[in-house]
Amino acid sequence: MKILFTGGGTAGHIYPIAAITRELRRIYPQKKLKLFYLGPKDEFSGLLLSQEGIKTRSTSAGKIRRYFGIKSFFLNIIDILFRIPLGIIQAFWHVFFIAPDLIFSKGGYGSVGTVISGWILQVPIILHESDASPGLANRFLSKFAAEIFTSFSDKNVKYFVSQRVVLTGNPVRREILEGTPEKAKKLFNLSGNKPLILIIGGSQGSQRINDTILTLLPKILESFELIHQAGEKNFNKIRTEAKAVIPKNLENNYHLFPFLKENDIKEAYRAADLIISRAGSGSIFEIAALKKPCILIPLPEAAQNHQTKNAYAYVKNNAGIIIEEKNLTPHFFLGELDNLFHYPERLKAMSKEAGNFSKPAAAKIIAKYIVEYLKN
Repeated sequence: MKILFTGGGTAGHIYPIAAITRELRRIYPQKKLKLFYLGPKDEFSGLLLSQEGIKTRSTSAGKIRRYFGIKSFFLNIIDILFRIPLGIIQAFWHVFFIAPDLIFSKGGYGSVGTVISGWILQVPIILHESDASPGLANRFLSKFAAEIFTSFSDKNVKYFVSQRVVLTGNPVRREILEGTPEKAKKLFNLSGNKPLILIIGGSQGSQRINDTILTLLPKILESFELIHQAGEKNFNKIRTEAKAVIPKNLENNYHLFPFLKENDIKEAYRAADLIISRAGSGSIFEIAALKKPCILIPLPEAAQNHQTKNAYAYVKNNAGIIIEEKNLTPHFFLGELDNLFHYPERLKAMSKEAGNFSKPAAAKIIAKYIVEYLKN
C-alpha cells in the first residue's frame, strides 16, 4: 500500500502526518506499507518525516495573498503565472512515478499541485482540515476529495460538501501523552515547590510573548516555576536578558530552552499546571488531550486569522482563556495568572472541559479509515 502525504510544510501539517503514520504502522503490515511526502522544500519537515520513515520529495509552491499592497500584488502575479503552474507540473511528475494508492492532504498552499495532479491521475484523495475556519486552499481542494476530515466542529460543513465531512479532531501523536511528572522533575531539575507554567510560544511570532515574559520574569518567578520554549531564533537574546533580570535566589525556577523535542515536551506537558501557547490547531489538541488548563495567545498574522478563530472555538466551553495580542500588556497578563491560581476550582473546570473537547483517537480513526478505504 502506497500513501502519499502532502501539506503546507509547517509543523501544524507535519506533526499530524507523523501521528497518522505511526497509527498506520500499528494496524498494517510494515513490509507492505510505503509512505511518501510531497510538498514545499523545508528542512524541518524533511528531517522530521525522514525520522518517521517517510520518503520526502519537494515541489515549487505559490500562494494567493489576500492582503492589499503593491508588493503582494506583484508576488501574486509571479505565483499565479509561474510558481503555481510549475508546482503542478512538478507534482504531476512525482505523483505519476510514485503511483500512490491514495493521497492524504493536510491542506495549505503547498498541497495544491499534488492534489490537482492526483485528481487528474484519478488517485483517491482524502483531505484533513485542521482549523476552525478552512483556508482558501482547502476550500478549493475539497472539490477533489473523496472524504474530508475536520478538527473543530460540524460548522465546517458549510464550506464543504456535507455528506463527505467527518468530524475527527486533529491527529495527535500518542507518544506525546505518555510523559510523567516524576520524569519531568528529573529531566528539568524542577524544584516542585511552586505551580509549574509551560510557555510554548513557538518559532513564529514568539518574540512578542517572550518580551512580555521577560518584562515580568522576576515577579512571575516569585510565585511560579517556568519551563520556557523561546524559539531557536530568539534563544540567545532571551537567555542573556533573562540572566540580567532574574535575582540569584530565583534562578532555579526558570528553565529556558530553544526548542523541546518530543521526548522532552511530553514530560513538560504532563508536569505543567498551566500551559501558555499560541493557538495553532496542533497545540490546542495536544493541550486538550492532556486535559491541561491554558492561556491561548493567537498569532494575529496567521492566515485568515485562523488562530483567533481556533482559540474562540476552543474556549467557548471554558476550556481555557484567550489573551489577544493587542491586550498582552504586562499588568493584564500577570493579573490573569494571579487570578487563575487564586481560584483553583477554575483550573479544575478548565481541565474538565479540555477533556470533554479532546479527541485523542483522531489519528487512529483516520488511519483505520485509510486502510479500510483501500481494502474496499
